[in-house]
Amino acid sequence: MNVGEAQRVRSERLRWQSRRALLELDLVLQRFWQKQPEVLECEQAEIFERLLEMEDHDLWEVLSGRQDVGDPVLQSMVVLLRQPAG
Repeated sequence: MNVGEAQRVRSERLRWQSRRALLELDLVLQRFWQKQPEVLECEQAEIFERLLEMEDHDLWEVLSGRQDVGDPVLQSMVVLLRQPAG
């Protein structure tokens, strides 16, 4: 499998992992994927993966601005996720 194919597979896996039980969180993550290219760059995918490791309620607290993520690298992805649709 070449690098491009590996990135595509990883992005698809992350897209699938973005489906969450918490409706508000699921909506934010769906909006993110609608705006993003089909394949995330390696660095973006790693950061996004780290965010998805969080429990749903903790991730929602971060994305809704009620809690600080505390990591500037993760914060960059949080900013992307918070961007409105359009």
